[in-house]
Amino acid sequence: MTVLDDWVTAACAEVDLDPAQVPVPAVLDLARDVAHQVLRPGAPVTAYVLGLAVGRGADPADAAARLSALAANWPVALGGDPADPIAPTAPVDPTVS
Repeated sequence: MTVLDDWVTAACAEVDLDPAQVPVPAVLDLARDVAHQVLRPGAPVTAYVLGLAVGRGADPADAAARLSALAANWPVALGGDPADPIAPTAPVDPTVS
């Protein structure tokens, strides 16, 4: 058992969930996709969104795949920098030289 396994087991016990229902690899993949393709702080927020969706009945694998696809297709123009996808860029002001 890994430290992550221990953590998931303890966290699930704390909130009365079955650890077998936590798709750890899917959540980690989703967090990676969002952190690298959208914005690093978006990773935990997106994991929370995934949890809400699953809590409302969404299939975990389907919801994670849809959110990962959204991140993969996220337009850089909305705040990313292709040289550093973790750091957002400031809007360009054409009046400033």
